[in-house]
Amino acid sequence: MKPSYHSLCAWTFNAGKGGFTPSDTRPHWDDSKLTTVGKIQLIKEKIAPRLPDNVHLGFEAHYDYEYNEENAKEVADALVDAGIALAMTTPGAHRHFPYGGICSLDPNERKQAGEYGERAIDLSYGPLKKAWSKDVPPTFVLWNGSFGYDLACVNVKDMYNNLKQGILAVCKYEAKKGGEMYIAIEPKPNEGHPAMLLPTVASAIVLWRKLAESDGISIAKKGVNKEFGHSEMIGLDIVYDTVEEIDNNMLVHMHVNSQGYNDGIILGGPGKYDIDNGTRINGMNIGVAGLIKQANYTRWKGHDMQVRAHDTEEQGIDRIVRSILSWEACEKAAADINESELAGYLQKRETAKAEDVMRHAVVNAQNYFDKLYKG
Repeated sequence: MKPSYHSLCAWTFNAGKGGFTPSDTRPHWDDSKLTTVGKIQLIKEKIAPRLPDNVHLGFEAHYDYEYNEENAKEVADALVDAGIALAMTTPGAHRHFPYGGICSLDPNERKQAGEYGERAIDLSYGPLKKAWSKDVPPTFVLWNGSFGYDLACVNVKDMYNNLKQGILAVCKYEAKKGGEMYIAIEPKPNEGHPAMLLPTVASAIVLWRKLAESDGISIAKKGVNKEFGHSEMIGLDIVYDTVEEIDNNMLVHMHVNSQGYNDGIILGGPGKYDIDNGTRINGMNIGVAGLIKQANYTRWKGHDMQVRAHDTEEQGIDRIVRSILSWEACEKAAADINESELAGYLQKRETAKAEDVMRHAVVNAQNYFDKLYKG
């Protein structure tokens, strides 16, 4: 079987979300007890043995609270020992810069945020590089949790211009380090500000095209980290998002989590907060799986998910395993669809029969999941 690359996130392994839900449901996953290295060892011991042999695991982490100057060498050693690759790094700027980060109208914050991002890149190319996959280099993701505002005025344009210059600086800095990583923007419509720059996939694509046009940077390894749940939060179609990404050659990383509203079982969806369920078996995910198969996408499929507020540690581990196997099942079901039959029904306007094809694919995916999970 062809290798399938799935990455797990350091932040998934938390004691509890807090806020309106408990922050201590899983006491053994508290940061004081479960370090980043401990999370890697947990993946090696509790998750990897439950996955098919063709699944290759990667790891995603934020600078500077999941990897940093003090633990980067130890993290790299743990990844190599576990046979897990570094799949994604990202600056956790939202924890430090509340007024826009690299797009801030405060020049001091803007400068500090830029330097913060450079340090995140330095470690990715430094002690962490030994943990890179030789076949699938990691992605450096720019998540827009800092890129927001709460006052609608003409100065939003200044923030957007600052953002373009900040991302341009990141790209130039990474190019000097070797230009081997992929750089992805992760769109999000809200959280952690009422309004966000780069809220949609199309917004990210436009920015990259603008930078290529006005500043002449190469966008060969630039693109989007598609996160299903972020599009679902504002009622957008993740299948069409995927079409846009592929059409612009900008699908470079994926977060295959879900709000969950489109499987008819769990609640979530447009107008809701970021629920971060794992992968769901549904027709839309099978549609995305079919599109990335056609596009020969062979990079990381990240599981940026939160286990449920009531889950124990063991139940949390089981949810992570289920998320990976659910995506594998969606890919298998997508591969088995008779695409010419489906196209024929649509050409003849026999859309009810086309629905039947997709409904059977969902049933097949669930059957595939059951076999993988029991196997």
